[in-house]
Amino acid sequence: MFKKILVANRGEIALRIQRACRELGIQAVMVYSEADREAKYVKLAEEAVCIGPAQSALSYLNMPAIISAAEVTDAEAIHPGYGFLSENADFAERVEKSGFQFIGPTPESIRMMGDKVSAKQAMIKAGVPCVPGSEGELPDDPVQIRRIAKAVGYPVIIKAAGGGGGRGMRVVHTEAALLNAVTMTKAEAGAAFGNPAVYLEKFLQNPRHIEIQILADKYKNAVYLGERDCSMQRRHQKILEEAPAPGIARRLIERLGDRCVAACKKIGYRGAGTFEFLYEDGEFYFIEMNTRVQVEHPVTEMITGVDIVKTQIMVAAGEKLPFTQRQIGIRGHAIECRVNAEDPFKFIPSPGRITMWHAPGGPGVRVDSHVYTNYFVPSNYDSMIGKIIVHGDTREEALARMRSALGETVVEGINTNIALHRELMVDAKFMAGGTNIHYLEEWLVQHKR
Repeated sequence: MFKKILVANRGEIALRIQRACRELGIQAVMVYSEADREAKYVKLAEEAVCIGPAQSALSYLNMPAIISAAEVTDAEAIHPGYGFLSENADFAERVEKSGFQFIGPTPESIRMMGDKVSAKQAMIKAGVPCVPGSEGELPDDPVQIRRIAKAVGYPVIIKAAGGGGGRGMRVVHTEAALLNAVTMTKAEAGAAFGNPAVYLEKFLQNPRHIEIQILADKYKNAVYLGERDCSMQRRHQKILEEAPAPGIARRLIERLGDRCVAACKKIGYRGAGTFEFLYEDGEFYFIEMNTRVQVEHPVTEMITGVDIVKTQIMVAAGEKLPFTQRQIGIRGHAIECRVNAEDPFKFIPSPGRITMWHAPGGPGVRVDSHVYTNYFVPSNYDSMIGKIIVHGDTREEALARMRSALGETVVEGINTNIALHRELMVDAKFMAGGTNIHYLEEWLVQHKR
């Protein structure tokens, strides 16, 4: 096991990794930008290194600064968390070439799954169900592009091969709009991701977003930890998540989970990962794989009892998975609400000083957050300041527990989206379960403030 790990991230995930290290008896070196000097995990750190100014490009995305911090502190491994450099294959390669262990998959796996075209081709070979579409990158020939779209059937969606986070995609309903959409998406993809390649898929009208959490070691052992429903989204960004997914038969999930595990073994995957699917009319369609820990990993931890972050570290240190598939059980139901520093209905960011922070508590309630009373939320990063997670024996109990937890939560000095979560927890359709990925945006139009 490692003696010292450098945590190359910020916010609640940095604190989450720091806590996992403590439990494993590992010293965690925290890096921070000048804007994050007052963060809780920096104050709690045995060792902390400032890696640059507030701008991400000069700090959390600055590979030489992060690797230098690992060198001067004698760290043995680097945990990238999520976002920033977590799915950057070049970073993973540089970490390992510099003599450190990257706590995540191999650079080859990150590269393969980071390119949506190669990821889809790998999944088709592994028998994972995929959305019908082009077999690879769209050609330049307009005639061929039209032929592919016609064979798939409108509406279609054009996606950037190197895209992610809901960016680099465009829905097309008619042949007349197709070529212009392809040209525009290529230009956007080249500018945003440095890769102009795009591909085409059938656009599913009312799907749900279901994902399968996996863990794998370097000895080709792999397990899946059930599923999560992440359908409550705004502009392709998740707002809340739950596990397990309501209303989907266990046999379907088990069959899908087995295929994901088989795919991991086939591609030699190592570490934590998430297979993301669209689910419509009883069928699953692979869309992408995230080669890192997810924001919503706590709901899976709550229903399985598996510590995903500690397991990531153990696997990276060369240990075998400490459990088999048969030992993974699903108990009860968990829900996570992302707490963002923003207007709850207009979504305008709300950085500033938190004059009062009171987190909820009680049985089955977990709060993952790096903030505290008098903490200043910087304007330079993502607006998420924490997550409220609850667990209950049933979905109804989890909903009741979340309503109670949200009612107890007090955040003053800035705006947060807690008011939105409170309304969603009493929304009849959400309470019934099974809402699709468009539901929240339609709900927001109906409840315009």
